[in-house]
Amino acid sequence: MRRILVVGASAAGLAAAETLRREGYDGTLTLVGEEAHLPYDRPPLSKQILSGEWGPERLPLRARADLDALDLDLRLGHAATGLDLDLRLGHAATGLDLAGRAVLLAEGVRLPYDGLIVATGVRPRRLPGEGDAHVLRTLDDALALRDRLGPGRRLVVVGAGFLGAEAAAVARGLGTEVTLLEPAPVPLAHAVGEQVGRVLSGAHLDHGVDLRTGVGVAEVSDSGVRLTDGELVAADEVLVAIGSLPNTEWLEGSGLKVADGLVCDEYSAAAPGVYGAGDVARWHNPLFGTSMRIEHRTNAAEQGMAAARNLLRPDARKPFAPVPYFWSDQYDMKVQAFGHLRGHDEVAVVEGELAARRFVVAYRTGDRLVGALAIGMPPKAIRGWRQAVATGASWHEAVDTPPPTAAAARRT
Repeated sequence: MRRILVVGASAAGLAAAETLRREGYDGTLTLVGEEAHLPYDRPPLSKQILSGEWGPERLPLRARADLDALDLDLRLGHAATGLDLDLRLGHAATGLDLAGRAVLLAEGVRLPYDGLIVATGVRPRRLPGEGDAHVLRTLDDALALRDRLGPGRRLVVVGAGFLGAEAAAVARGLGTEVTLLEPAPVPLAHAVGEQVGRVLSGAHLDHGVDLRTGVGVAEVSDSGVRLTDGELVAADEVLVAIGSLPNTEWLEGSGLKVADGLVCDEYSAAAPGVYGAGDVARWHNPLFGTSMRIEHRTNAAEQGMAAARNLLRPDARKPFAPVPYFWSDQYDMKVQAFGHLRGHDEVAVVEGELAARRFVVAYRTGDRLVGALAIGMPPKAIRGWRQAVATGASWHEAVDTPPPTAAAARRT
């Protein structure tokens, strides 16, 4: 295998490229990215970058010297100004010739490959006629919104998921008046359960956010957001945070299966010699016996590494069976979660108290422990629950006899 192509230059793509080199691959390694920026970290966009705590210079995932050492054929999306790196500037991938083993780029370049890793990520969902509304996916998005926040400004956030909630919390911290609109009765209930959703909602209300649930948005205009009941919620700026869509359009007609992401097997393989990684990949996780697509930073890096190893050594492939992990910072609350929480049958408080916003909750699906979430607790309080999920512990086994680290945390 002399030519490996990684499409997508964020966390998953970079992790794949690094793993290939680390595992001894010395052939041509092409990394294609849609943005002009060198690979950078995205979670801080809605936190440290939006708040102004960090400058853009803190975002790169690797130093220039580390990227040089990978000996990449690096193709970025647009002219990268201010960089003294010798880049071959390309564009986003627009097509895949699976039979001919080549990826097509927007400017007409055809890149051949022997092995391919698809790590093209996701893009924000948008509302019809949203005009100049902001989204928050790229560094440029975060900087544009940051410049419009502060005392005397009015921000309406459409969507109270983790991204919208983080942005609302940061905006309030900057003195911005914030209205947070959510169609569900309880924000995030579908993901973390109603009890936890109400705790998170309470934090927003306590910090002066005008949280409106059970409302629908008809349109976004220059003057604000029009609700389906006709009310206009006035705003200087609008952030639309209603979820994401996987970037798979360029794979249409290729023969690869696409269904809310690039469909992959338990090895993250979509076809012989083609693997998916990160937010764009929907793969079968054998640990939970179901297919999932995870939009979290840790999973992106881990899957990028796993896909690279399996591509490089097809005779020694290993299933990608992680315990998913995500975190969120909102006000003074640190949210940490392990497992596959969606579709759970029961939620139980196993440490602390909801009212104190300091607790651990466990999630049951069938007769099995499938996840745990902590707010305001030290990492050791949830670490044992992660291990219990990884070993397939039964619900009663885990809840009746808490993991050792959880019991220790309770005593401290």
